[in-house]
Amino acid sequence: MTHRAFIMWPDKRLRTPAAEVFQITQETQAIWDEMIVAMDNMPGVGLAAVQLGIMQRLAVVDASDARGQAVKMANPHVLHASVELRPHAEASPNLPGQSALINRPRAVTVRFINASGESEDRDFVGLWATSVQHQIDHLNGRMYFDNLSRTKRDMLLRKYKR
Repeated sequence: MTHRAFIMWPDKRLRTPAAEVFQITQETQAIWDEMIVAMDNMPGVGLAAVQLGIMQRLAVVDASDARGQAVKMANPHVLHASVELRPHAEASPNLPGQSALINRPRAVTVRFINASGESEDRDFVGLWATSVQHQIDHLNGRMYFDNLSRTKRDMLLRKYKR
């Protein structure tokens, strides 16, 4: 299976909040499947639909060692975040060749609609938590570098333009 091309920064869709999903359909399932292929081909540990130009609040994360454990989420949002932060180097296929060390809560509780169409609350820790927060940022029209100081963000974007 192939997947749509990643949209590239500074495409305005990367700054546009995605539309809420009201029902899990066969089309939704097909989009998730396409997203998992794209995520595995990067290779990465998560992907938001907007990264492929699909403006729906859909995300997948799979930070397992074995792979094949992808969590499919519609309308994910953080209910609770730990006070303890965890630094991790983050990157995006929408801004290739760049990365930055980002501090995010080490653990989060996220509510989302799962692949069965049911509301689910799930705890994510470590890399799983980092990835799900990164994807939620994408769905809200934010990029990982928005978590940097203005100086560091500007340096990263200047480097990318070269």
